[in-house]
Amino acid sequence: MERDDIIIRNAVVHILDSYVGMPVLSDALLELSPDLNDFLRDHIYRIASGDDLKKCSFQTGESAVYQMLADFNEENLLPVSRQIAEYLYSIMNSNIEIPAADLLIVTYQALGERYLALLKMNYKEFYVHYTLPANQDDPDGISGNCNDIIKQTAALPASSSKLSEAALINLSDYAVALIEKKYDVNGVKTNYFSQMFLQCQTSLSSKAKLDIVTKAVNQIHQKYYEDDFDKKMEAKSIIHSDIEEQGAIEIETIGERLFGTEPEIKEEFTEKLEKYNLVKEEVKPQNKQTTKKFEKQFLVTDTGIEINIPMEQYNNKQNLEFITNPDGTISVLIKNINRLTAK
Repeated sequence: MERDDIIIRNAVVHILDSYVGMPVLSDALLELSPDLNDFLRDHIYRIASGDDLKKCSFQTGESAVYQMLADFNEENLLPVSRQIAEYLYSIMNSNIEIPAADLLIVTYQALGERYLALLKMNYKEFYVHYTLPANQDDPDGISGNCNDIIKQTAALPASSSKLSEAALINLSDYAVALIEKKYDVNGVKTNYFSQMFLQCQTSLSSKAKLDIVTKAVNQIHQKYYEDDFDKKMEAKSIIHSDIEEQGAIEIETIGERLFGTEPEIKEEFTEKLEKYNLVKEEVKPQNKQTTKKFEKQFLVTDTGIEINIPMEQYNNKQNLEFITNPDGTISVLIKNINRLTAK
């Protein structure tokens, strides 16, 4: 899905500021100006195209939000949105670590499907200028202006910012995709957005899966190949090539390619991933930022020299060569250089 595929239909905003002591609920839909349309579209696209997105399914017999949406249509957006906002506020008000926010509830369509977006806009602090008469007893300002700087504590995230909690609900089958952050609930870090608010079962995001695979590979290398930097670089190269060529990583295939010649080590790698039920999984990241760390090999010598090698250059043996010397030291030979630039 591309950004321009998203068509905003209706939206409403409710103020869920815990310091007020009660939610401030709207009785009217937002007027969708071009700027506001872009603002909403940008946030929805950033969520939908991110690798932090988790698939979620409502626990239909338990989820209050699911029950609220059972008879949802565009005509009752306002009353349903007020119910949802009041329910979220009750959870926030009982758990002071959950940040205050505005809740934007948006209906939109994309690629022929209709969705409901729940966008929790946690407040940001910004400083803004403020002008008032130098002599406040002179409202006409004849005595001049006094410019000051004040702190705005309830500013909304910019369209380029990443939200911490949001859900995109497909209105045809009520499938949910969400992003969330853990906060303290009764002293325990909890994904309150999925567990307490939406009451749904989540799966791991693409980013989380990739992080688990990377961590497992690194742990195996640290244990068995601590001094073998070639082995570590080869692993990174294999993961990078699979992402570039296939757009995904087949975890079982990666395990075979990395450790297939050493069954015991491969079994240990498999056991690490079995804890997360990932052995048969495919990791398919869609955001370039998620895979950026695989685009370069970053080396540091024991003498403090840092070498940053683009992966395509690392794989090109005509331009780069690692030489193991008779005394056990390693030389790095960079070839076919036309010009050097100092930075």
